Amino acid sequence: MVTTRATAEDRAERSAVRTLLRLWPYVRPVRLRLFTAAFVAIVASCLTLVIPLVLKWMVDGPVADRDPAGVWLGALYLLLLGVAEALLFGLRRWLVARPLAGVEAAMRADLYRHLQRLPVAFHDRWASGQLLSRGTTDLMLLRMFLAFPLTFLLVNGVTIFVGVIIMLLQDWTLGLVILVPAVPVIVTCVTFEKRYAAVARRAQDQVGDLTTVVEESVLGIRIIKGFGRHRSQARAFRELSRTLRGTELRKARLLATIWGVIVTLPEVAIGAALVLGAVQVADGALSAGTLVAFLSTALALRWPVDSIGFLLAMSQEAATATERYFEVMDASPERDAPRRGAGLYQYAAPPRGASSPHRPAAGNDGLRFHNVRFRYPDAPADSPPILDRIDLHIRPGESMALVGATGSGKTTLTALVPRLHEVTSGRITLDGKDIAEMPRDTLRELVAVAFEEPTLFSASVADNVLMGAPDEAGEPELERALGVAQADFAHALPHGTDTQVGEQGLSLSGGQRQRLALARAVVGRPRFLVLDDPLSALDVHTEAAVEAALRDVLAETTALIVAHRPSTVLLADRVALLSGGRVAAVGTHQELLRTNTEYAHLMAGTEEADR
Repeated sequence: MVTTRATAEDRAERSAVRTLLRLWPYVRPVRLRLFTAAFVAIVASCLTLVIPLVLKWMVDGPVADRDPAGVWLGALYLLLLGVAEALLFGLRRWLVARPLAGVEAAMRADLYRHLQRLPVAFHDRWASGQLLSRGTTDLMLLRMFLAFPLTFLLVNGVTIFVGVIIMLLQDWTLGLVILVPAVPVIVTCVTFEKRYAAVARRAQDQVGDLTTVVEESVLGIRIIKGFGRHRSQARAFRELSRTLRGTELRKARLLATIWGVIVTLPEVAIGAALVLGAVQVADGALSAGTLVAFLSTALALRWPVDSIGFLLAMSQEAATATERYFEVMDASPERDAPRRGAGLYQYAAPPRGASSPHRPAAGNDGLRFHNVRFRYPDAPADSPPILDRIDLHIRPGESMALVGATGSGKTTLTALVPRLHEVTSGRITLDGKDIAEMPRDTLRELVAVAFEEPTLFSASVADNVLMGAPDEAGEPELERALGVAQADFAHALPHGTDTQVGEQGLSLSGGQRQRLALARAVVGRPRFLVLDDPLSALDVHTEAAVEAALRDVLAETTALIVAHRPSTVLLADRVALLSGGRVAAVGTHQELLRTNTEYAHLMAGTEEADR
């Protein structure tokens, strides 16, 4: 699998704060509620610091004076402060719950939308599990960070600051004793941040790898069972799980270390302050109420101080989740070329199949490849191109079969027409218009595709087929397309064309999936049709029936058909032989059989295989 992870150097250049600031565009619409929630939490936390002052008043006043009424009044004050604190923290939770769920939903929607716009080359490089983990686990971490650590890093910081001021005002010598651990705690936190960030990133990437294995195992369950590979798959999963477990334990050890330091040093300082304060009370230099208030304030600050460790841990995990999220969002989407002049293509494409004055009018030049070269974007610059100097012309209304040995570049060539990949050099024109200058929406209205490996979605048969039709298409178009593809089996399914075909359409046979994919390609009556060996999974009799119906469709369109069988080749008016990434010969089937040895050898091999 090609790695998709940011390098350590790239990550080192970005602090956690700078990384998390990238969330601001999503947080900005709900900033008022978040700021209000933070203010409410600060008020609630500061109310906690009022309790020691009430205790000081009670000890030095009603308790010292043996005044029961005063003690009961003090107890009432403490009760009211406790209820107010609980209500304020409840209000804070209510303020952040709905907006942060909206932030998560917006980020997930943007990620999904962006994934649809990224080029095929991006999806070829990235494991699907890594993308899934970014859209699920990582976004959950970000929502948790915005709901809790983001607020309480501020709240606890303010609480510690106010608490320290109160303690210094009560007795500055005891206050200095409490502040002694501050420097080692800060140094520990800085060191912890760097180490924990690296381990947190590693763990999240490993979750993505684990997700990939699970997804591939589910989608490939038939292969796993068919070859009895469940044990080896289980071993692979167990190894990845063990690796992830080791990383999570490493995180736990780091967190335990910082928590040990953060908890132990302040506790020692409180103990020292208790001894020193008791001596001062015994000497009459300090009142008992002041010592009680001081220690109560110190104990009230235990939670804000103790929480620093896991708040920093959650913040680092959120920073790495943000980094992983924007690794995808920063990837460049498919872009249309800058418009030259004010021609037809300066406008956005209308809905598929809709009539529009901006949709290119039918021309008379067909599909043409002009000195096209193609090399995959991540291939070395000195590597030979997959396709080299392709010059090919499919005339309007003509069908051309593309024939060649395995690896000759046939599928790659067909992928260039709908711009699933961009040409490295040269150009492709439809009726004289360079496809690089067309909006992709417009181009993909004109060109329909069907691939050898059909992909169906977890939807009904009708929904899958009508994906290739205008929005207003209905039952007549569906029935026509099913008829062309000889996919009438759909009517015999439990709920007819409303039957859900299941994930990847695996509830259907390979031939049935292929016929539905072909129906999807022809349902919109496209001007240009690109078929990548669309009949390879069909039996001989079904193939003959499909070919008979397909002839009428091909008579109304300009088509490029990848073919391996002679019967498929005979659908075409002419044949192009692709050899080593170049067009070796063009002619009719009979002409090439007579004049080209390589073509005759290929056809002889396929005929033998069919027999």
